[in-house]
Amino acid sequence: MAGSFSSEAQAKSDTDFYDVHLNMVQFWKNNKNGYWLYVEQALVSALDKPYRQRVYHVYLENDTVIASKVYELKNTKQYIGAWNNLDKLKKITNDSLVDRQGCAIYLRKNTDGTFSGKTPGKECLSSLRGATYATSEVTIYKDKIISWDRGWDRDNLQVWGAKKGAYVFIKQKQ
Repeated sequence: MAGSFSSEAQAKSDTDFYDVHLNMVQFWKNNKNGYWLYVEQALVSALDKPYRQRVYHVYLENDTVIASKVYELKNTKQYIGAWNNLDKLKKITNDSLVDRQGCAIYLRKNTDGTFSGKTPGKECLSSLRGATYATSEVTIYKDKIISWDRGWDRDNLQVWGAKKGAYVFIKQKQ
């Protein structure tokens, strides 16, 4: 999951999608209870103003499931660009994390070697743009991540997120 990803190709072929950069970098590498990733998403037109900054804790839930637990960050502005600035990553502490309960994604390995998962039911609460809950579905490939995040109101009507389908983030050569 670590790396830099872009939806540029999708945005060029379908104007319903934006050109978004997704960056994920591992930190707390000596932590023995899984992998910790700093995640930042921004429109290419506003890379200095990310619309999503998260920390993912990726670990084995059991023999067949990998969990990706989601945390928000307090004081997000101080971490902008942290995916490319190790000094900023060093500032992340347990106290700076806010557990997004119900928003973990549970991934299972598919026969083709990819991993797919989603948030369970309506457990991931959200108030963004009139939503009451959010859903996320993801498939992880060696060279791309396909992700569909949506917000739903109390009547189960979609109020934010892509309408047509998932975003396709192609891994960029480093």
